[in-house]
Amino acid sequence: MIETSHASLARPLIAGVVTALVGFTSTFAVVLTGLRSVGATPEQAASGLLAITLMVGIGCILLAARYRMPITIAWSTPGVALLAATGAVEGGWPAVVGGFLVSGALILCTALFPPLGALIARIPPSIAQAMLAGVLFPLCIQPFLGLVADPWGVAPVLIVWLVASRLLPRWAVPLAFVAAIVVVAVSLARTGADLDAATLVPQLAFTAPTLTVGSVVGIALPLFVVTMASQNVPGVAVMRSLGYTIPWRPAMLVTGAGSMLAATAGGHAINLGAISAAIAAGPDAHPDPKRRWVAGVSAGGTYLVLGALSAAFAAIVLLAPAGVIPAVAGVALFAAFGSAVQQAIDDPGERTPAVVTFLIAASGIAVAGVSAAFWALVAGLIVRTVLHLGRRAA
Repeated sequence: MIETSHASLARPLIAGVVTALVGFTSTFAVVLTGLRSVGATPEQAASGLLAITLMVGIGCILLAARYRMPITIAWSTPGVALLAATGAVEGGWPAVVGGFLVSGALILCTALFPPLGALIARIPPSIAQAMLAGVLFPLCIQPFLGLVADPWGVAPVLIVWLVASRLLPRWAVPLAFVAAIVVVAVSLARTGADLDAATLVPQLAFTAPTLTVGSVVGIALPLFVVTMASQNVPGVAVMRSLGYTIPWRPAMLVTGAGSMLAATAGGHAINLGAISAAIAAGPDAHPDPKRRWVAGVSAGGTYLVLGALSAAFAAIVLLAPAGVIPAVAGVALFAAFGSAVQQAIDDPGERTPAVVTFLIAASGIAVAGVSAAFWALVAGLIVRTVLHLGRRAA
């Protein structure tokens, strides 16, 4: 009986560890890329990764333990992809941090004022997904640009990713990162460079936030929209398909407050897990759905451990040859890009507005200090409204 009990507990514990390892190693490079793109120094980017990892871990433990469900929290991968596409904004890094705070406050408001969440839900999925696809596009082509610029550094990453995609799909991106570590080690051996031990110690670097039009309209609002439409809403749907009803208000309170707490240390946003939810809450975690909540707590604990190691991961990224880490980040986003494109153009009647949205978002243009993602959303909604009005009139 004791052995059976231990075996029963081991399954969700292992599922939680796998959830956190896959989630972290698959996309932490995207987090660092996004934060650096909007003006964070290496130290500030490492701080942001640490802060957001800790908030993800705490969020998993709080919600899973309180509601006895395998609720998992993740950072907003589409959100950092948005940052990578946005680039520097007026006011610099302090303004970006201010945008993070506003985005977190808006997520918190969806718990306190349900109509705000309903308003986000009214954005046509084709438009929201087209904006996401446009944001992801520049990152997804980086592996191929890097392959041309540095074939010896990037080719091993892509080969490992391709082979692992065939044999071990869930571990394809983490194994691609392992290949990147080998490339970094070889590069360090060739150049004789040393790894500074001080950079391996995780530290939080706080920044006093400021607010500008560009940070609110160009970062906070698009970050809020993609986090809600591409992470929180699908996260609820995935959990529902597995037999769990997410407590919406508490989940938004935790993710909104967690996002705000992480913001001044450089963290962008946390949200309900979607892909990670399928690992922790699926039948493989435990045959009995009532015991899978342990996987959520286990995932949270693993994230806290990974937070302690986050500075080492950031140091590896900093030492990598140009093109290697963007290649890892790119392949990590292939699945999200493909899904976004499919949902954007699936309905022929929504295709033209979606294409306009995608092209503007992918262009990277910024007008009046406001990022392309915002203008893509506005243009897509305008085109859709005009075309639909024409149809009604006909």
